[in-house]
Amino acid sequence: MNYMTARTREMVELLAPAGNWECMKAAVNNGADAIFFGVEKFNARARADNFKMDELPEIMAYLHKFGVKGYLTFNILVFENEMEDARELIDACVDAGVDAVIVQDLGLVKMIREISPDFPIHGSTQMTITSPEAVDFVKEYDLEVVVLGRENNLKQIKTIADKTNTPLEVFVHGALCVSYSGQCLTSEMWGGRSANRGECAQACRLPYDLLVDGEQKEMGNIAYLLSPKDLAAIDLMPELIEAGVKSFKIEGRMKTPEYVANVVSKYRKAIDQYFEGEAYVPSKQEVRELEQSFSRGFTHGFLTGTNNKKLVDGTFPKSRGVYLGTVKKVLKDAVLCELESPLKRGDGIVFDAGNPQVKEEGGRVYDLRRNGHKVEGEIPEGLIEIVPGRHDVKLNRVHVGDKIWKTNDPELDRRLRKTFETEQPHRLFPLSVKVWGKEGTPLTTSWQDTRTGDTVTVSSDAVLEAARKRPLTIDYLVEQWGRLGGTIYELGELDMDIDGDVIVPVKELNRMRREAVEQLIECRMRPRAFTKNTAGKETEVRPGQTGAPVQSPALISLCRTLEQIEASSMTDVDYLYADFEFTRDYPRAVEIAHANGKKIALATPRIHMPGENGVLNAITKAQPDAILIRNTGALQYYRQSGTNLPLFGDFSLNIANHKAAELFLDNGLENVTPSYDLNIQQVLDMLEWSPADRMELVIHQHLPMFHTEHCVYCTFLSEGTDYTNCGRPCESHRVSLQDRIGMSHPVRVDVGCRNTVYNAIEQSGAEYLPQFLALGVQRYRVEFLEEDADKVQEVLSLYREALNGKRTGTSVWRALKATNQLGVTRGQLVK
Repeated sequence: MNYMTARTREMVELLAPAGNWECMKAAVNNGADAIFFGVEKFNARARADNFKMDELPEIMAYLHKFGVKGYLTFNILVFENEMEDARELIDACVDAGVDAVIVQDLGLVKMIREISPDFPIHGSTQMTITSPEAVDFVKEYDLEVVVLGRENNLKQIKTIADKTNTPLEVFVHGALCVSYSGQCLTSEMWGGRSANRGECAQACRLPYDLLVDGEQKEMGNIAYLLSPKDLAAIDLMPELIEAGVKSFKIEGRMKTPEYVANVVSKYRKAIDQYFEGEAYVPSKQEVRELEQSFSRGFTHGFLTGTNNKKLVDGTFPKSRGVYLGTVKKVLKDAVLCELESPLKRGDGIVFDAGNPQVKEEGGRVYDLRRNGHKVEGEIPEGLIEIVPGRHDVKLNRVHVGDKIWKTNDPELDRRLRKTFETEQPHRLFPLSVKVWGKEGTPLTTSWQDTRTGDTVTVSSDAVLEAARKRPLTIDYLVEQWGRLGGTIYELGELDMDIDGDVIVPVKELNRMRREAVEQLIECRMRPRAFTKNTAGKETEVRPGQTGAPVQSPALISLCRTLEQIEASSMTDVDYLYADFEFTRDYPRAVEIAHANGKKIALATPRIHMPGENGVLNAITKAQPDAILIRNTGALQYYRQSGTNLPLFGDFSLNIANHKAAELFLDNGLENVTPSYDLNIQQVLDMLEWSPADRMELVIHQHLPMFHTEHCVYCTFLSEGTDYTNCGRPCESHRVSLQDRIGMSHPVRVDVGCRNTVYNAIEQSGAEYLPQFLALGVQRYRVEFLEEDADKVQEVLSLYREALNGKRTGTSVWRALKATNQLGVTRGQLVK
């Protein structure tokens, strides 16, 4: 039985975004139980307004006053030269009583536990936790909450909840990433801004051409092949609550306070009505208002299962608002439209021709007419003439059939602003009051905040006197002390034990009430206390500085076809890795490698979902010499199964600092590969603090950019909606995405029907081999994608010569016409 049995309202949390103070107030005043926010660095929304580190005490005092929790987002990778800055921020969070930090980097998790054994940590969705085994892996670090991947469906969420006591958090509203969070390298590679560093440039929102077997496929007005609609699960709240979700997360730290107020208030209503026993179904008006604040079109995402057709619209990448209808006729000063949603004067509109290359026309509604006659008020539906502002829209650019969207509703914005422009609390908290005394003693009162348990005692300044008339009664005290308007409290129970008839001046009763409330609020605003270790800065030895250059470096060939396995087996490589689209070929790869006297490791899928342990079991049955681990769920599975095969950690574990390396090495991995988010200097920094002889570096590859549950093959080459009915076009066709500058990026499918988009041009780290060898790195990997046997042998020969000192690194990447680059990031935080 899991912790979600017999759930109550208090066991469920509505978690809202806050990019600034206005958004925070909007969240609090509209019913959020908790908010998540970032400070000026170290968070996944580096371009949001964000807060300052020295504001943490003020932020937490404000939130706790209203009974709201505050979680600081620290959901990025931390580089070696930033570890002390990270420690400083964690120290500040502990001191300020932050309710938790949301963390991606497992090295940071290790550091936090060194600082404090009980400071709450939430595992970010950037950790790519999607299975019970992955939740189990982080259990020993006492994570308070785990945020599941947005790709988990309701059935999988329930499976995970049933197998763990760790509370689960799920995104329910906002933008969807097409790539698995924590597994996207596209933004930095193509735009110079890393998604794992809080600077996502949203490469998924760009237009692409679809190339099928080298030929461009005609797609009509569909150009945004990777841009998903927005998540809206408000109608799924009952199912999500019953599936065992603890925290419901709304995306949007870069959105407006009106957006926060709108979305929070509606999800608050959905949750409350569920626990009140009412069957909640959002009204058409509520859905329209959600669309109005921000919408690229709404979808359940993956919560109700994979439907590639519904996930992506493909005709636009940005917020549209509310669909009004299509242009029926263009008049001299207006357009005729059959309205499907309400419209009024002053609303913002845009005309959508369905062509992403055409500049859109948009502006404000100046007038509404019916049959040429002006009409007032909001028009709910029907045939209407829309008169745009005189200088807003060039009607000669509007055509019959163009879609019309309402992009802005000033009246809705005004209504939403009223909810956060005052300090009026969303809910009141009951006070339990006890009163006692007798003639000749002060009146003594005990006031308890029943939400927090805090209790204060307040006594009258003077002793009680006998009442000549109108003695003190409980009804009179209820009348006087029930006047708590303008505070966060309401009077609950009042218990009076007065000996005899006494009197207290009303002025004194009011003073006692005010003083009690002030003291209780002060108690609420005090920072939470956590255990904090007193150790100062770490004084670790740098194991990477061996001073002994490697004499016999190992060359590893990662192959994606049997042809590449055969070609690599004929060279002097030291190890083979097989990373095939279809793992049914793994036994044959092992057979070929062993027949040629080579050791071989088989790669796990990059993602591990509930019900997919059969794939991991099949890998061991193929009898490889080792397993290349791509995710924490697979690592935990093999640890629990007791395999005696060596386990190697791959780049997708996102190891960006020595503490993360230590954590994985301590958990059963023989060697690890640093995250691709590290550039050359950051790799060198990490090697100076890490055991270099247990590090493996990828020195040649087509970088894997997106890794996504969304299947391009299914969406655009099939009538089906998912792997069960798509007809497997991936087995007969090869697809690439061509970007705006003409580069063609291959798309490949794995055993779970997930797509990986690879960078068009391979990159080489051969230039840096002397530095790595001098630091003691012994393992070097070359990865292949579509190369034939001759190319495989040519590439391996060049790298072997470079490792043996017979060729310069420069000559290698120039001969291969590769990019001279290691990893993807510039290593800069946005200031």
